[in-house]
Amino acid sequence: MVNTELTRFYDQLLQFPLFQGLSRTELLQMAGNTKFGFMKLPPNKVVMREGDTCQQLFFLIKGQLTMTTTSDDHSYSTSEQLHSPWLIQPEALFGAHPHFTATVQTLTEAHFITLSKDEVLRLLDDFIVFRLNMLNLLATQSQRTLHRFWRRSPQSLTDRIVRFMIDHASYPAGAKSFHIVMKRLGQELGANRIDISKALNKMQEQGLLVLHRGRIEVPSLERLLMSINE
Repeated sequence: MVNTELTRFYDQLLQFPLFQGLSRTELLQMAGNTKFGFMKLPPNKVVMREGDTCQQLFFLIKGQLTMTTTSDDHSYSTSEQLHSPWLIQPEALFGAHPHFTATVQTLTEAHFITLSKDEVLRLLDDFIVFRLNMLNLLATQSQRTLHRFWRRSPQSLTDRIVRFMIDHASYPAGAKSFHIVMKRLGQELGANRIDISKALNKMQEQGLLVLHRGRIEVPSLERLLMSINE
């Protein structure tokens, strides 16, 4: 790579927490000895499907994605838009079930840097900063998941709806689409369909979401959360 290409490549890597803290010398060594892959996909192209084996890391460096996560019984799902920079489900690379848990599709033309599992393992051996970054990333995800069980229970039905939406999103901000009928949402929240309908319609009147048949569109999840905390 020429110097300008190397500089751009460094800047792309440093957008991601896994590479932050590495010196320029370490990044140069990494770039020279690591088999990075580069991939460009057109809009509306599937990147991976739920259940696919995770054999490499996908670093989104340009473009937008739609990620859809489905319940175990396939009765409801969440779709959300993800923007670069974004690392797609790094936790799926290891563990007892190394498979993607969501289907990811390009929304716009998307550019990726990829790293195979073998290359990731080698980087974990060769670079302590990379190893610590990976441990911190996975540990933070684990801590956030464990903390969910100890939060104060929402007091109102509206708060329970918002909590459901937050818990079923990979990133607690941006546009989300919840494909779920009111009866099923009521079953999840321990409420009847009529009360669910009233709460959702009130939230729609406040401009927090838009109701469709079997689908709830949330333009901004952070705005929804802020409205509840006020």
